Order: sequence, then C-alpha cells, then structure tokens
Amino acid sequence: MSFEERFRNVLRLADALNDHREQMAELAVKDLRFTVKDCRREAELVVDRLKMFEEAKDILQARTPLGGPGSRVSLILSYNGSAWVNTAIASIYLVGNRVTVKFSSRGRNVMKLTESIYRPIFGDDVTFYGGGGSKFMEDSLSDPGVSSVVVFGNDENIMPYEQAFRKTGKKLVFEGPGSDPFIVFPDADLDLALADLMSAKFMYSGQTCTAPKRIFIHESIYDEFLERFVDRVKRLRTGAPEDESTDIAPVVSELAVNRIGEQLEEAVRLGAEVLVGGRIEGNLIYPAVVKNTADGMLGMREEVFGPVAFTTSFGSTREVISRAGDHKYGLRAALFGGKEAEEAAKALKGEDYCHPVDGYTFGRIGTVVCNQMRSASWRDAFITKPVGGYGYSGWIWETVDGKFRIKQGPKLLSIETSRPV
Repeated sequence: MSFEERFRNVLRLADALNDHREQMAELAVKDLRFTVKDCRREAELVVDRLKMFEEAKDILQARTPLGGPGSRVSLILSYNGSAWVNTAIASIYLVGNRVTVKFSSRGRNVMKLTESIYRPIFGDDVTFYGGGGSKFMEDSLSDPGVSSVVVFGNDENIMPYEQAFRKTGKKLVFEGPGSDPFIVFPDADLDLALADLMSAKFMYSGQTCTAPKRIFIHESIYDEFLERFVDRVKRLRTGAPEDESTDIAPVVSELAVNRIGEQLEEAVRLGAEVLVGGRIEGNLIYPAVVKNTADGMLGMREEVFGPVAFTTSFGSTREVISRAGDHKYGLRAALFGGKEAEEAAKALKGEDYCHPVDGYTFGRIGTVVCNQMRSASWRDAFITKPVGGYGYSGWIWETVDGKFRIKQGPKLLSIETSRPV
C-alpha cells in the first residue's frame, strides 16, 4: 500500500471520528472522568490534527517500516488517552507499519468504540489488545514480527524491561512523565502568562504530563501574580464531569490523589501556604495554589497529576536556570518575558531532535517555548513537531550494529518506527 493510500485511510478515519465525536466524548467522560468540555474539545481537535499529516507527506512517503514490510509496532497508551491517541496511531501507521494498540484498562469503552471505527477502514493493519499490560509487553518482546514498542506511561514501570530490550534487540520508544517548569520574568505580559497557566495547568483537571508543575515567578512580581492567579482559580467550578459547567472533575487515579494529599500536607508542614483550595473529597481535589514552596518538597520533586499549582519565587536568571533544570524530568518548559526569558530558554533547551547519549541526561528540557500559548506550541505535535524529553521523561532504547544505545530528546514516532526507503 502506498503512502497516498494510507493517507486516504487516515482521512477516512478523520471523517469517521468526526461523525462519532459526541459519542467519543461521552465515553471518555464515562471511562476517564475528564470533564465533558475537555473531552469534546479533544475530539474536535484530533480531526483537524489528522488532516495535518499531509504537511509531513514529503518526509513520511520516503520511509519504510523499521522491521520491513508487514512488521508490526506495539503501542501502549496511558489512561489519560481518548481521542488524541489517534494521532499517535496514525503517525506509526503512515510509514507502513501495522499497529497493535493497548489501551489502559480504564479506557475499555473508548477502546471498543475506537476499534469499531478502525476495523472497516484499516482491517488487520490496526488491531486492539484487550488483555493486561504485562502480558502485552511480554508478547511484544517475544513476537519476531514486532520491531518496536512505543509506550506512553510511567518511567518506573518501564525501567525494569531494559535487559529484555537489550536481549531481543527490539526498539523501545518511551514517552513519560513531566514536572514542567513555568517561569515568569518581571517584564512578562502577565495577562498572556496567566491565560496560558490557567489553560495548561487545569485542562483535564491537571492530569497531563505537559501541564505546568513547578511555577517560578520573579520575586518582584510574585505577590501580584499570585493575587491575580488565585482570583482566577477561585472562579473554577468543581463538580461532575458530565456537567457542562464543570471545569475541575475528580482525579482518575487514587494513587495520584493520595500523592497530592501527601504533597500538600508536607508543604504546609514545612512552611508553605495554601492560598486557595486543596480540600480533598474522595477523588475530587479542589484546585489549589500553594505559595513559598521549596525545591526539595514533594510537590516540586514528584509529578503532580492533578489541579494543584506549587509556586515559588526566584531572584535572578542564573538562579532560575539552575533550579528549573535540577530535576529528574525534562519534558517541557514555558517562559514569559523579554531578553532574560530568552536567555533562560536557550540555556534550558536540549537539541532539536533526539540523539545518542552516554546516559540519562539531566538539566536539559525537550520542548521549550517562550511567550507562546500551549495551544499554539502543541499544534503540530507528533506530526511535524517532535515531542519528548530528557532525564526520565522519555528515551529510546535501540540496538544499532550490535551495540545497545540510549537516545534522548524530542522525537517523531513515525521516524523512530521506520527507516529510509
């Protein structure tokens, strides 16, 4: 099948998803408990994103599957995936791979609907696996027809498989957590910074790997910024995800809820101040802003997968560069301001595309944006814009000429699961 034929199938998928977008949103609300507003927005965006693959035509049509014609890629998805996952599937399929998709157990209804949409279009070229994650990984590693495994998930769950990938010589492409710094300098457009922070932090009730997690505000504007931030957070409405007026719904993972509870408790005990929110009722976490957090606190060291913003002040460009880069995760950073912000952005950013490294590389960040809304910076992600990070935020394991190596930095799933014709 030619690239043009595969791309026509992706366009058929876009039309089918558009026809089912309300049903997709409803099932995502049911399975994942994200707000209906977020689920509808995602279902609408993915249709537009799939059509953008035409922009990558010159790149993708010159590729062939990494494992040769007929080979397959295994794709494991995290629980916060519903409509957007179609972009990941399409990017792997368009270079000629067959794809087997493993949804999170929480997304079973979304998977069934997705499978019913795919089957008439893709046949056996894209299939869906309903079993457990460990068995799926074992089967993928032992199946000679599988060239690569692509995983969206937690680094702690993937690390134990390194020896298995070394032994089999298969390729792993891993996309993991983030604890993204959000940095505001004194000459920043505060309206722009606040708009981006509200959108990026509280979308999906804070349950995205690229949500801002560590909020650094220059000391000269710290109190003013927090006053305006708290005022906006107070307007957020918590409630049932199916209610169209709800902004913040219950957090899906009980583990995430428990961790956030521990993070808040420790922060207060060590001298931080919760300015608004923070109450936890079952899995519902009232959106919170925490002031004067220290870098060593749990809320700054761990991934915060929920609607809680841990904030801190900084005094100089050199200081914030050092503090922002001092973390095990290096996925994404957003900065707002003038020359100092640009200087910090340049210092934090890694290479434009993933590259071999001697070991997991810390202090560098995969995607760095300056004075730009997340909606704009994320537009071409997974299509023509590489995505991925450093440290434990993401990596590639591969064996080249008999030698095992690690790569880190932004990547395209299409390129990493294929080779030049």
